[in-house]
Amino acid sequence: MRVLFIGGTGIISSACVTESLARGHDVWTLNRGRSVLPVQVPASRALVGDASDASQVRDAIKGLDFDVVIQWTAYVPAQVALDVELYAHVGQYIFISSASAYEKPPSRWLITESTPLANPFWQYSRDKIACEELLMARHLASRFPVTIVRPSLTYGVSQIPVSMGSWERPFTIIDRMRRGAKIIVPGDGTNVWTITHNTDFARGLVGLFGRDEALGEAFHITSDEALTWNRIYALVGEAAGVEPDVLHVPTDAIVAADPSLGGTLWGDKANTAIFDNSKIRTVVPDFVADVPFATGIAETVRWFDADPSRQAIDDEANALFDRIAEVYVDAQRRVSS
Repeated sequence: MRVLFIGGTGIISSACVTESLARGHDVWTLNRGRSVLPVQVPASRALVGDASDASQVRDAIKGLDFDVVIQWTAYVPAQVALDVELYAHVGQYIFISSASAYEKPPSRWLITESTPLANPFWQYSRDKIACEELLMARHLASRFPVTIVRPSLTYGVSQIPVSMGSWERPFTIIDRMRRGAKIIVPGDGTNVWTITHNTDFARGLVGLFGRDEALGEAFHITSDEALTWNRIYALVGEAAGVEPDVLHVPTDAIVAADPSLGGTLWGDKANTAIFDNSKIRTVVPDFVADVPFATGIAETVRWFDADPSRQAIDDEANALFDRIAEVYVDAQRRVSS
């Protein structure tokens, strides 16, 4: 199949490009050409343009047609509305949404694709919901061939997935663990979360290519392994060769210290997230997520350790964590004295 990745150089999308190529698909990418990650397709297929600029996209894809287009970089309805116009004749348009769109807090512990979409805490999630609603309306009105995919927390060698870390400079959490700094874990760390390796996600996504039964449908693609945040942090520590000095702090206290964390915590990681993957298996029967977190995170830490240039530290995040730890440790001392 002729496949276009809008994006294609991120943590998840790059793994999906790799999987697509391995399965023999003809792959193009469209992005601004600024990623530091390796380009996996020939220069003639690495299209350069701003996906939100109609004229740039038309110039980039002129003379090309695709069986599948996967949109990784749309976050607001205006972007997908443009895509409906630009890719009106594609065989399948896959919109990458987010599992954070599911209702928060959840009314049922097991999340399925029929779980309501509602997130009062995170604008990012509400925008993804609005994108989904627009695309499904176009599907119902004109049979626009959309498939919606909702990843949850997905990582690869270049990301360390924790509830309180630095997404831009992930090694920060390893550095803190190794120097014995307090590791802030929201709540008591016993809520259960699902973390997915990007290669597992890729097998599920690529398996959806060209499936007529996937049109007009939504799927999440996640691991079946569910771990408490306490266990997740312990496994990160094992991979780093240390036992982390964990400090449990109420989520509302963390958000009070930095209100910008309200979305990613109250709107996502402070909740339990366990997913039923039955639906993706009805379309991709051989889908199996077979990378345990212990295995994946060990590989990730080795990747960071192999090159000092990958070990950038987020000083602003460190200052926040230290400030929260100082206040909360002092509070514990006061109430116990």
